[in-house]
Amino acid sequence: MADRLRSLNPLNLISNGSGFFYQNIPGASPHNGAPSRYRWPSPRRTTERLFPARFSPTRMVWMIISALFVLFLLIGGYHHREVGRRKAADSKPEPFPWQLYQRLNGYYNGIRNLVPYSDYTPDNGYNKTLPRSFVPEAQPFEKMPPLNPQVFDPYPKYDSPEYLSNHAKVEKCTLDSEGKISAPEVFVYPGVPQNMSEPFFGSYSMLGLEEKVCFDRYSRFAPYGYGASLADGGLGPGNNSENIGSERVTYQMGKVIDYKTVDWGTAQDECYAKNKPRFEQSKNLKIERVKRHAYVLRVWQGFYFNEHIMYTLRAMINELSLKSGGEYDVHFLLHVKNTSAAIWANHDVYAQVVRESMPQEFWNMTTLWSEPQLENYYPDPFGDAFENVSGGSIHGVYRSAHFPLQWFAQQHKDYDFYWNWEMDLRFTGHYYEFNTAIGEWAKKQPRKGLWERNERFYIPKRHGSWQNFTDTVEQETKESGRKPIWGPEAFPGSEYIQAPPETQPKVSYDQDNFEWGVGEDADYLSFNPIFDPTRSNWVFRNDITGYDLTKPQPPTRCAIITVARLSKRLLNIMHEEVWKSRHSMFAEMWPPSVALHYGLKAVYVPHPIYFDRDWDLTYMDQIFNHPTDIYGSPFGWGEHNLLGSSFYYNSGFSGALWRRWLGQAENHEGGRKSEEEGSGRMCLRSMLHHPIKHESGPMD
Repeated sequence: MADRLRSLNPLNLISNGSGFFYQNIPGASPHNGAPSRYRWPSPRRTTERLFPARFSPTRMVWMIISALFVLFLLIGGYHHREVGRRKAADSKPEPFPWQLYQRLNGYYNGIRNLVPYSDYTPDNGYNKTLPRSFVPEAQPFEKMPPLNPQVFDPYPKYDSPEYLSNHAKVEKCTLDSEGKISAPEVFVYPGVPQNMSEPFFGSYSMLGLEEKVCFDRYSRFAPYGYGASLADGGLGPGNNSENIGSERVTYQMGKVIDYKTVDWGTAQDECYAKNKPRFEQSKNLKIERVKRHAYVLRVWQGFYFNEHIMYTLRAMINELSLKSGGEYDVHFLLHVKNTSAAIWANHDVYAQVVRESMPQEFWNMTTLWSEPQLENYYPDPFGDAFENVSGGSIHGVYRSAHFPLQWFAQQHKDYDFYWNWEMDLRFTGHYYEFNTAIGEWAKKQPRKGLWERNERFYIPKRHGSWQNFTDTVEQETKESGRKPIWGPEAFPGSEYIQAPPETQPKVSYDQDNFEWGVGEDADYLSFNPIFDPTRSNWVFRNDITGYDLTKPQPPTRCAIITVARLSKRLLNIMHEEVWKSRHSMFAEMWPPSVALHYGLKAVYVPHPIYFDRDWDLTYMDQIFNHPTDIYGSPFGWGEHNLLGSSFYYNSGFSGALWRRWLGQAENHEGGRKSEEEGSGRMCLRSMLHHPIKHESGPMD
């Protein structure tokens, strides 16, 4: 969000007092490296200037007066500078409390420092003591990583009798129509670097994610061309970075595929065709129908597909779609900004826009849309908004990023779920493991207390087990006197809402024993807490369009960042609300608010989120979960607290950590020389990064 980024610039806020910044802006240097052109005069000429051959008393008086004048100027100038310096020091804002915490350095330990998980000790001290320092550079390391990479396979055992007893057979998919190019495997190291930092929010084990392994850049992306030469199908990056032991990966995976010849769209279509019976209801009632997902990547004309994003996209398609037997379909939803292009009138023009905007690998999986198209699809008149801070059009992508996704879902009705994925997300782990595990975890969550749990960050070292966290939230809700959400939320005007019958609770809130909702798929999955914007000063909280302005605003919920998984049911209701009632809200508020109004199941997934500092956990819980007023909410003026996190819209730490993991130097730290002289390249556990605004940087 451009306005918020301008008002909260991480370059101005993030410093630990020791010269470390996430971004280093080149400035004027006192030494520019150019040879000096100044030549000292000879001693003889100097003496002649100081003691001229002829001088008079008058000249001597004038010299003294001149000297005193110069002295006064120097004294005055010094005083002026000193006053200015003091004023500048006085006007410098006080650092935020989190900026005073010690920096955590364990992230940057490398694969030559790997240990089995049973021997691992994180460097987090949680501000009770100083963070445990990472292994000193002076300690001798073995040249090669002490643990060998191995194949990472998070998929069900498709050939096992247990799987086949209640699922249709899975046909293997390939990257080519002839069936000769197998879908590649991904590799991990069976351990983690000693003293690597651990997440503050969320839990691997609770979500069903593997926490005892880590990914370096070769084990993660070498199967997709990383480290390979252009002649061998690579794209460049990795050729000049630290690579000791990487041959252990390349030996196991074999020759790199020349991906420039792969047609990913056709490969996905053929994979689905082979496995179509899996996604249809079988006459055999014992056979479970597998639900399908559309993984929608939001891209636009002019987007730059750098080498690293190409590796990421290849990994995403292979791991989600081909290796799963067609369970996911990856799509590109391309925003056509050139509204004069006749993409809806002529097939050749449509194809030309795709060719000019997308790499050839992705031509056959791209769908175009434009804002004028949506003006016709959802025609005016729309009613006024309670407040339109941005001043943007209701059809503009800034306010209504949900419009094109709603339209896409109406054109592709054969999916059960639709993922809204942004192009500045990166993930160090395995896509299928993550996306499947969080969906299964959300399915197990009861509805009782769900909206109240959704509002909070889960801090395991503070809250204990998830059950203890659930009990704590339940107790806090009772003590607050707030009525918990139970079924569709009524408000003036909600009498016109026809909520699905199954969203009506069968018993009262107090009578339910955390049973309702267990086994029910979530209609909405978010990756940040789903909070009540009226209890914050989030800038877009009143951007609500089409409702009766003479009545109170409808109740709302919001999750910052539009990344989410939405069910077909939710998207159908959102679509109907827009076209029939001309209702809408700001993009990050609309899906969870519709879920609230209609009693749908919405779940915040507590995925692992890391911080760059050793936060005190009591203070962290208070700041993020119990702000004293709307101005203290972490979703508004308090957003600076998330600048040092690995996942938020304005995080500075996330991009810096990602680039260091790629082997690049960041603020004069890291890079090839540092890795070679230290413990080697970084190895991170699965971690969702946002935002990644660039991936270019020096390698040393």
